[in-house]
Amino acid sequence: TVRLWDIRTRQQTQIFNGHTSFVWVVDYSPFVIKNNNEIIGGNVICSGGLDNTIRFWDIRANRNELFIIKGDEKEDNGIFCLKFVSLKKKGKNNEQKTNNDSAVNLCYGLSSNEIHIWG
Repeated sequence: TVRLWDIRTRQQTQIFNGHTSFVWVVDYSPFVIKNNNEIIGGNVICSGGLDNTIRFWDIRANRNELFIIKGDEKEDNGIFCLKFVSLKKKGKNNEQKTNNDSAVNLCYGLSSNEIHIWG
């Protein structure tokens, strides 16, 4: 499980169930959730585990699982680390554009010593 805690009150606020084996890594996601053409906010965490899955969770919507990335069952052998990387797109003459034109990629490491990039 992945558990969310309020550090001010030292109380657990939510439990996210879904992984079928050990969870090795959790990170806050910069993605924005859109619902009925409305921007709710970037309240998403991402977790990776030995079950070869990366799972995205909405921390405000009662533990709903938003999306799953499944790794290769025969090749990957678990997600051991992950990191969101924001890359700025370049415009004409290699000028960097504004933050609104950034691409977000998810980099994750496997037990096979490989790094994959998704996004």
